[in-house]
Formats: sequence, structure tokens, C-alpha cells
Amino acid sequence: MKTTFKLLSILMLSVLFTSCAIIRPGEVGLKQTVGKLKPKVYKSGAVGFNPLITTVVKIPIRTENLEVNLSLPSKDGLNVRAEISILYRINPESAPSIISEIGNNYEEVVILSVFRSAAADVCSRFMAKDMYTASRSQIETEVREHMMRILGEKGFVVERVLLKSIKLPQGLTKAIEEKLEAEQLAQRMEFEIQRERMEAKRKEIEAEGVRNSQKIIEEGLSQRIIEWQSIQAFKELANSANAKLIITNGKAPFLIDPAATMESGTSTKKTSNPRSRTSDN
Repeated sequence: MKTTFKLLSILMLSVLFTSCAIIRPGEVGLKQTVGKLKPKVYKSGAVGFNPLITTVVKIPIRTENLEVNLSLPSKDGLNVRAEISILYRINPESAPSIISEIGNNYEEVVILSVFRSAAADVCSRFMAKDMYTASRSQIETEVREHMMRILGEKGFVVERVLLKSIKLPQGLTKAIEEKLEAEQLAQRMEFEIQRERMEAKRKEIEAEGVRNSQKIIEEGLSQRIIEWQSIQAFKELANSANAKLIITNGKAPFLIDPAATMESGTSTKKTSNPRSRTSDN
């Protein structure tokens, strides 16, 4: 009797421990009883269930990164190799319908199929060079919007479509790079021309300012002001400690340094004496 009780206790404990599932953050759980999926969505935490007839299906709802490598057609008939990332997630409330209608392999069945169709449709409207230049963001946006029109009603949210790398035919790549370099050179030349124009304008304004300043000074000078300035100059010379020889017509002073004059006269005498001696010999 005791042995039977122990076996029952162990069985009940094992059932108790195995009838609890843990739903981690970033996923939801669904109960499937005897093959029938329950509509209730269980979020992160512990979920109890009967392991004999029920299983818990866990579905990730965090953002998933699906990377795809494929060849895209262009408007000019070229095939462009591209590496693309699709960032998507599942709406938690739509998890039961996704599992019941599509299954656990929804990524292969729906996401990739819709993406290939959307990418081919959008890229066929663009030239190959557009995928290599600034139109890349427009292509990404249009592919995402195309996917959302189909996947949104099924419970998927496409957050971003990213064209990570584009491989164009070698000749086309070189032509695009040369064109971009020419455009950059033209922009640099336009900048230089604009800068020269601004510099010429600055010099013109500066010259006009100097001319106006001189004109104002010229109009403000009168004969009496000039005479008064001369008198002030005479006063400053008279108060100077240095000896100076002043030659003037009474209106404007002219300065001659006596020391420099005497030194000049002395040097003249020195050069004349040797010549007189040579003539005497």
C-alpha cells in the first residue's frame, strides 16, 4: 500500500512539474489541446497546462532580421545582385491566426514570397544606376509599403527594408563613379566661382567705402583748418628737445636735421683733400 502511494505521489509531482511552460520576454504562447488551437494569447510568464492532451506553442514577437540575397531586374534590362535585410515582427494579437492559417514556417511561406514579388515589381521601375545612388531610399520605402499592403492584414509588421549592398555590372559601376566625380567637380567649381564673386563684391564695397571716406575728408578740409594744423605743428616743433633746422614759407614747415647736414659736409671735405694731394704730386 505504501509503495503504491509513493508511486502515485511521484507521478503527481512529475505531472505537476511538467505541466508548466515558461514564456520568455519577446515571445507569446498558445495552447493547443488535442490538435485544436486556443485563441487566447499568453504573454511572458508561467503557463500551466495538461501535458497529456495540451502543448504550448511559442511564437517570437520581437523584431526579426531576415537577410536575403537575390538578383533584381532593372528598368534598363540589367540584373542587379543585392543583399537585403527585412526587419519584421508579428502582431501578438494575430499570433493564433498566423499559426492556424500559415503555420510555424510563415517566414518561408509568406515573408520571403511577398518580398520577392514586391522587390521585383518595384525595382523593375527603376534604372540600375538608381539602386546605386540616392534613389536607394525610395526603393526601400516602396518595397516596404508594397509588402505591408499584403502582410499587414495577416498580422505582420514590416519595419524596414534595407538594401545593404548592390553589385552592378563592372562597366556600369565605373561609368556611375565617373559621373559622380564629374558632378562633384562641377559643384566644387561652382563654389569657387561663387566665392570669387563674393570676394570681388567685398573689394568693391571696400573701395567704395574708402572713396566715400576720402571724399568726406576732402569736403571737410578748409584753408583755415590747414593753417591751424600748421600752427599746431610749429608749436610741437618748438617744444621738441631735438635741434632742427626749419625752412618754411610761413604756411607749411619743412624739416632738415642739422646733424645729418653737418655729417654730409664733413664727408665731402674728406673726399676732396686726397684729390688735391694727388694733383700736387
